[in-house]
Amino acid sequence: MKKKLKVLMIDDHPMIIEGYKNTLLGENQKEYQIKIDIASNCDDAYSSIVKSSESVPYDMLFVDIKLPPSSDGSITSGEDLAKHAKELLPKAKIIILTMHREDHRIHNILKNINPSGFLIKSDLTSSELLLAFNNIVKGKAYYSSTVNDHFRKMMTNKFSLDEKNLKILYHLSRGVKTKNLPNYVSLSLSAIEKRKNQIKEMFSIAKADDQKLLEEARKRGFI
Repeated sequence: MKKKLKVLMIDDHPMIIEGYKNTLLGENQKEYQIKIDIASNCDDAYSSIVKSSESVPYDMLFVDIKLPPSSDGSITSGEDLAKHAKELLPKAKIIILTMHREDHRIHNILKNINPSGFLIKSDLTSSELLLAFNNIVKGKAYYSSTVNDHFRKMMTNKFSLDEKNLKILYHLSRGVKTKNLPNYVSLSLSAIEKRKNQIKEMFSIAKADDQKLLEEARKRGFI
């Protein structure tokens, strides 16, 4: 007998959803009976998650990070949706799909969601999607190459940085001046300067300027 799987795919690009559906349904028909629901925004996705938690729970959710926010503004991204799904559907497998490949974003998603699957869209092929699906159904985590590269870089470090330090590095790498960082990180300018100096000391470049700091942070996989 075929194993029944209930899946929710959340993405605001219909062609991408169609590609995922065709890939999964085309290759897995013999082994699985897959029912796929679709949502293209946070409101519809959250409604589907709640309804399934009260009836037949989803086995797997494919969640894009960048989505139109909910009408009340309480859910702003796929990351928020994934957190709700983990609470309402604790047994469901969460697969994150995103175009974001910055180490800062990858780190935060891994830390905040700890998904069963994490696929960077630029890494993705139909064969890799199938490989990820089959691994995850069998209880194995699956990460695409960019996410695995992030793991390898982080493992070479003898220390880690907290979320605020990562945000400081991220926004500096995006061209934000130090004097403007308090607009992006919930810290005073003096606290940010202190943290920057601490990071430089950890990197053994205490006297370095911001450019050298960013170069070292990139080498170590923090941005």
